[in-house]
Amino acid sequence: MRLEKPSSIRLLPAAVALVLASSPLGVQAQAPSAYDEQVRQLMNHPAVRTAMQHVESTDDQTMADLRTLTQIPAPPFMEEARGRAFLEMMLEIGVDSAWVDEVGNVIGLRRGSGAGEVLALAGHLDTVFPPETDVSIRESGDTLFAPGIADDTRGLATVLAVLRALNEANVRTEGDVLFIGNVGEEGLGDLRGVKHLFREGGPDIDYFISVDGTGSSGITHMGLGSHRYRVTFLGPGGHSWGAFGLANPAHAMGRAIRHFQDGADPYTRNAPFRTSYNVGRLGGGTSVNSVPFESWMEIDMRSQGVETLEAVDAILRGAVQRALAEENDLRTRGEALTVDVDLIGDRPSGEIAEDDPFVQQAAAVTRALGMEPSFGRSSTDSNIPISMGIPAVTIGGGGQGFGAHSLDEWFRNVDGPVGVQRVMLIVLAQVGVTQAS
Repeated sequence: MRLEKPSSIRLLPAAVALVLASSPLGVQAQAPSAYDEQVRQLMNHPAVRTAMQHVESTDDQTMADLRTLTQIPAPPFMEEARGRAFLEMMLEIGVDSAWVDEVGNVIGLRRGSGAGEVLALAGHLDTVFPPETDVSIRESGDTLFAPGIADDTRGLATVLAVLRALNEANVRTEGDVLFIGNVGEEGLGDLRGVKHLFREGGPDIDYFISVDGTGSSGITHMGLGSHRYRVTFLGPGGHSWGAFGLANPAHAMGRAIRHFQDGADPYTRNAPFRTSYNVGRLGGGTSVNSVPFESWMEIDMRSQGVETLEAVDAILRGAVQRALAEENDLRTRGEALTVDVDLIGDRPSGEIAEDDPFVQQAAAVTRALGMEPSFGRSSTDSNIPISMGIPAVTIGGGGQGFGAHSLDEWFRNVDGPVGVQRVMLIVLAQVGVTQAS
């Protein structure tokens, strides 16, 4: 079945289907939109209905994939081992072709009939945790504890589960689907995997879905922009007594922080878009009785607006230069300090309108599964295509999770299959299902 715009495709669990059948108004007490109606049409496609059932019947395998992948460490820039495992799983399920690109993204192509556009379905391979972190799963009742299990190993397991269900039900799509485990979403990874996908000369991608974390109702269609810097003050260094009078990098850094906050605080309080700033890490120095030869800090700034992010960025740069000049003016001996201001993270902002057909398809699928969609903004892999005007959303992979980025992170498989079904239906709503499936 090929759905014309506006389009939305969806197959429901039996309980939800009964609710729909019993009420001409559907899940909501209002006339169904064109998107909702097309979701109903998709639900009734025999192959899609079979695929929905496969999601439920193969949930044990989805959980097995989650367990296996969770226990393979995957810090940013060290995703190779997890990527190999993800590739092997994908090949076992079956794709038309698969490869690992230059930066480590694992990509599998499931071809459509050639009549539709290309959609990428991605989960990120990396977690925030360093390689020495114990990522063994600990179970307590129905809860699985492990760093990275929800963010974003659940996303990877969901991507595989969607592929498995489509194959086992022999669902034939009109558009091609790329199944991706991408690198570099977290921290200093700076979205490098998705930036590579959407580079000039990269694969053709018309629509993008990032499966990140848990839950089954959220739709992130707005990107939260951010700039991250590492600022390093450098000087000759020396003994705290014998070399007293040298310009001190630590003192300069303290001045910079103060000047930055003095400028950024009043600006962010009155900025037209919500804007934040944070000095998150500090380092440098050799001992308590030494003038350091370097002191460094890492800064994160975020904003909903492009201009407001640039404005707080300018405040930081001005504060750094002011602090450098003041500290150098105070020295009574030795060489002047220098400073390196390195951009280590640049995530563009932007948004896909809530009334965009791609967003509305996702909302219709969510409603059809008996949930109320919630719309939001965040900093995710979708920032890149969103900033380029390419329809993209970030959605959860189902289940419940808590404690992301902490050692006590956990996942609970409550309605996990519903989350997988939702992802699959949003994919099918866009790429279309052929009558011959």
